[in-house]
Order: sequence, then C-alpha cells, then structure tokens
Amino acid sequence: MLEIRRARRSDAQAAFDIRRLAILDQCGTAYPPEQVQAWTDVPLTEWYRDLVENHFHLVCIQGHPVATGMLDLEKRELGAIFVHPDFMQRGVGMKMVTHLECLARQAELTEINLEATLNAAAFYRRCGFIGDKPSIYQSPSGLQLACMPMVKRLALATSE
Repeated sequence: MLEIRRARRSDAQAAFDIRRLAILDQCGTAYPPEQVQAWTDVPLTEWYRDLVENHFHLVCIQGHPVATGMLDLEKRELGAIFVHPDFMQRGVGMKMVTHLECLARQAELTEINLEATLNAAAFYRRCGFIGDKPSIYQSPSGLQLACMPMVKRLALATSE
C-alpha cells in the first residue's frame, strides 16, 4: 500500500540514502562522474536532518520510504524529489509532486518554483512546470551544479 506522509527527523537517514541512490542511478547521464561523486560523497548533517524534519514528505510503500519530496512554503519552493531506483518509472515521483502541489494550494500559494537537475527537467515539464534557461545551483555543501530553474502557476483550491 502506498502512502505519503510528513517526514520526521528520524527519517533523515532513509531520505539521505534515497537521495544518494537516485543521484547515482539517474544523474550520470547529465553530469560528469567526478561531479556526481562530489555530489554524493557528503555526510549526513544536522542541517539536512533539520530540513527533513521541517519540509520533507515521504512516499512509503508497505511502511518503507521509497521517495522524498520537499516543500518550503516560505520560499514557495518544491525540491528534493528523489525516488529509490527500484521504484522509478512507477508514477511515484508524480504522486509526490501532486501531493506537494496540493499542500501549496491549501497554503494559498499561486505558484511554486524549483531548480531541476538537467536530467529531471523533462519530468517537471510533464508535471506542468516551465523554464528553459540553464543556471547554476549552489548546493549547501558548496558544490555548483548546472540546473534548470522552473516555475508552475497553481490554481487555488476551491471548496465545493
């Protein structure tokens, strides 16, 4: 059974592991090996634990986390959509994006933005995001990665 739930601080290691596996599996087509290596060879930090506790959601199948997603309402930012390689191509990432968009609408946001990895830009376009001007993402660890800033306008939720 699939469920999406708010992440807890105790989920940080699982979220971190999913992130690492997804990057290693998917990002090698868009980034050089040394950049992927530097991106994934970082320790789990208290900053990341705080981020998970405050902004992350998890897709769980039979109680086990298989995907992550982040929504920062103050920054109007969606991010950290990472799917464990064993669960890719099953609609899990799309379900997470839809869930986070619903939360953004409930918070009365009219748009959300993200910085897509180059390999994920097509996925986000399928989700309705627009943007095609490359930029540079500065990671908290200091790594600079080419990215695609994207935005999506949201229709506000209506009560019937």
